Amino acid sequence: MADLADGFIALPGGLGTIEEFFEIVTWAQLGIHSKPCGLLNINQYFRKLMDFLDHTVTERFVEREHRSMILMDDDPERLLRKFEAYQPPLTGKEQWVLRFSQAET
Repeated sequence: MADLADGFIALPGGLGTIEEFFEIVTWAQLGIHSKPCGLLNINQYFRKLMDFLDHTVTERFVEREHRSMILMDDDPERLLRKFEAYQPPLTGKEQWVLRFSQAET
């Protein structure tokens, strides 16, 4: 599925939906893909989840650039515009390659 998709949008759902969404976000964090991942925040369904993720950044369990990989909007068209503008952050693997190549020059 990940290979065929241009991006990933989760709608309000239960534990399975949340688990699948975080798996695909984790794949992005690990550099397995660089596609946008977003939540369609219907009726503010995901607001408290995003507040929790912001808290994980404050507590230094999640890097800010990894948190920024999760896009969210309550309007489908705006969310798709965010997808079009999305620029993935460098993953740890990409940062290592960049540092290694700069050290050799």
